[in-house]
Amino acid sequence: MTPEQLAAARDRTLTDIVGPQLRVLFCGINPGLMSAWTGHHFARPGNRFWPALHASGFTPRRFAPAEQQEVPALGFGITNVAGRATARADELTRDELIAGGKRLTVTVETSKPRWLAVLGVGAYRVAFDHRLARIGPQQRTIGDTRIWVLPSPSGLNAHWSPATLAEEFGRLRAAAYGPA
Repeated sequence: MTPEQLAAARDRTLTDIVGPQLRVLFCGINPGLMSAWTGHHFARPGNRFWPALHASGFTPRRFAPAEQQEVPALGFGITNVAGRATARADELTRDELIAGGKRLTVTVETSKPRWLAVLGVGAYRVAFDHRLARIGPQQRTIGDTRIWVLPSPSGLNAHWSPATLAEEFGRLRAAAYGPA
């Protein structure tokens, strides 16, 4: 992949990965350029989403981003708050995140997962106008769907180590699937 190919991926969108009777719908902030270029969620090699899924017990092995179509069979799906691909999430506007929260609400009302897991507390705070939200389960629901805010798995999020990220994903997995 060349810098030109990555630049051409800017503003592209990705298809949601959903299915019936999801236990968890994971929701990234927005696609990165590598994800938009490949067409696969969380495709940048430094992103810790796929390793955290495996380390926390959501997947029986570490999946590659190209295997994303297999995850609904495991009971979870993938979407984004904002659809537009950018190099960094901070390139999104407040209005884009708010509009994304409204779109996400419709997606959740339609697909009815047991849990919505938003990957990024800052994006959740803006998209759902919940300024005091913290990592973990939220009081707010969308219909019968509970909400859990997880740390962003981006490699740019140095506040969470791979081990602590997997631990927080594991707390959600236990809530959604029961103890391991």
